[in-house]
Order: sequence, then C-alpha cells, then structure tokens
Amino acid sequence: MCLESKAASLAFILLASVLITPAVAQSNAQPTAPDLAGAQVASGGFIFPPLANGHALPGTQPDNHASTVVELRDGDVLVAWFAGTKEGAPDVAIYTARLHHGQWSAPAQLARAKLVACWNPVLFHTADGRLWLYYKYGTSPRTWLAARKFSLDEGRSWSKKENLPPGILGPIKDKPLVLDNGVIVSGSSVEAANWSVWIERSTDNGATWTKFGPITVPESIDQPDRAALAARAEQPATGVATASASTRLYPPPAATIGIIQPAIVNLGGRHLRFYARSRTRASLIAAADSFDDGKTWGSVHFLELPNPNSGIDAVRLRDGRIVLAFNNSYDRRTPLNLAVSSDGEHFTIVRTLEDGPGQYSYPAIVQAKNGDLLVTYSWRRQTIKFIRIPLDAINH
Repeated sequence: MCLESKAASLAFILLASVLITPAVAQSNAQPTAPDLAGAQVASGGFIFPPLANGHALPGTQPDNHASTVVELRDGDVLVAWFAGTKEGAPDVAIYTARLHHGQWSAPAQLARAKLVACWNPVLFHTADGRLWLYYKYGTSPRTWLAARKFSLDEGRSWSKKENLPPGILGPIKDKPLVLDNGVIVSGSSVEAANWSVWIERSTDNGATWTKFGPITVPESIDQPDRAALAARAEQPATGVATASASTRLYPPPAATIGIIQPAIVNLGGRHLRFYARSRTRASLIAAADSFDDGKTWGSVHFLELPNPNSGIDAVRLRDGRIVLAFNNSYDRRTPLNLAVSSDGEHFTIVRTLEDGPGQYSYPAIVQAKNGDLLVTYSWRRQTIKFIRIPLDAINH
C-alpha cells in the first residue's frame, strides 16, 4: 500500500540561531525559574525554509507537522515529520532530513500510502542497533493502520514497508522507552468517541507485541479550575491553523473526552511513568505509573501543568531529572515551554522556546550523547524547527 520515492539530497546551511529565554508562565499552576545567566545560547533554526518566506526548496509542502528526532551513532541528527497540502489529505507523506556537520539535507520523502494520508512518524533505535521508523496511515486517526521500516546504515537506506499486526499501532507520537534489557515500552492510544491510552510492549525488538489498556481519565477527577473555566468561555476559531500566524483556540470540552499520545520515562528501577495529552474539562497534563517495567499500569492523575489538547514529549536525563516539553496554556498552542522536575511530579518551567502568535506544537525531545537536549517542533505548521540546548542551560 505504500509507495516509495526518492528525493535529491541537497544540503544547505542552518537558517538561524536562537536565544533561549526564561519562561513566562501562562497559568498559575507552577512557578517560573529565575533568570539564569542570560548568555545561555542554543543553536538551531528551521530545518527547511517555509513556503511563506520566498526561499523555499522545490517540493516544500504547505503543511508540516508531528516531527520526531533521533541522534545517530556518528553524531548526525535525523528528523522525520509528515507533510502535504493539509493534514489528512491523501498526498500527505513522511519526510526526513539529516543534520551533518552543521548542514541539513533537503527533505526527502521516505514513506507514502496509496490514496490515504500518512501520520505521526517515530524514529528510534532498538537494542540490536537497528534504526526504526514507525508511522500510521489512513483517512483519520479512527481508521489508522500502522507500518514500519528499518535501516541498518543509520538512515541512508531503508527496508521495504512492513505492516504491523492488527490492533498494534506502535508508538503513536513520541519515542518509546527502550529499557536496559532491550524491552520496548511504547505509548499508543486510540481516538474513538472517547480517547484512551494503550501501552504496547515488546521483548524481542518489535517482532511480537503485547498490550495493556485502555487507560482512561475517570470523570470524577476531571474538575476544571478557574483558568480552565475561563479558557472554555473564550470563543474558539474554526478550521486548522496552517500557514497563518493567527492563534487558534483549543478550549476545554464540556465533557471528558480522554487522553492520548503518552510519553514514557523511567523514574528509577522498575518505576515507569507516562505523561499524556489531555482533552478534558480540567485541561491538564495527565500521568500514570507502572511499577513492573510497563506490564501493568495504575490509575490516572493530573499534574499541575495545563494542556490545550496538544502533543507533549518528555525525556529522563542521565542525571535522573525529567524534562517535559509542552504548551503552557489551557487553550492555545503557544507558548512552547520546557519544564524540569527532580521527582517527575512537580515541574518548574525553565525555558520558553516560542511565545509569539500562531502555534508552536508537537515537540519531540531527546538527550544527545554529549548531554545536550535535541528538540524539534512544528513552527506554525509551515516548517519544522530544530534546537540544540546545552545541558547547563536547563539547570534550576
């Protein structure tokens, strides 16, 4: 069902460098860290020029979203995302670009489905050293099927597409957690009338899978605070914000819908936790815990961090702290922030990545071998932005 295509691998220079500034909180749920030595600079910029700036590469698509990032063995960085005329259109395919010696390759199409859109790519390595691309395809999230490819040469060539077994969707947005023993703990979810998280687990590098779920939000805990009620009272815009700098509203729903797109981290030993996107009256990030390496999971609770029905990501640093990338708003996909926690429960915002009009959303975050944080996200859905943040820039 998937059609393969090749694209030229033209290189060009990073377009910008950005200064990471202290956060300005959009809610009263958590304090903001004090200003930390204003000279903290992170390198990065657009992976490719957006159509709107007049210098776009041939083949640049108007809608670009849902990026994933992985560091390769030689220190290069590989990013993938979906792109096309608009989300859900049958021309939407999976694209990749590689950062090599400070230059990004031109975006190249890696996967495409016949007559339906591709969605939400995820890149990661398994314990056997293979680099994997998992992705979804279908007319909408309710009809998704899942497929994957692998690379034995760090993304320079790829296997043919392989469909996942019925009922297995693979990592739905964020990278899975690969345990020290090689077990893959993958966060998945289903968007039906009610949203629910599922955890898919493999002990053989993805050859076979088991799943646990559904994990849902009890209506009894879904109680909006003043900020969530105020957000619900705002007038929402309609349609999908793509090439515009206007800021679309995503108000809390009148009733509990559920949670999706879990990001999984290890809190120590066999204690795992996921953080999930929330479409709830409370409009808060949801979390749940496992104490047996992800085989079973407990009940959901909310953090004191807002979520405007938008994707998040999290990573455990090698020093044990948790970094969470999220939109610090109850109803807007701006600003885009980083928050840090020493216990996985109580977070302090340490950086604002974006705070202008429009939407800056669906972050992906990993820690590089040298300790830096590698972050990608959708920039107004016109392009994908990459930022490399030194570890000492997030100390608090």
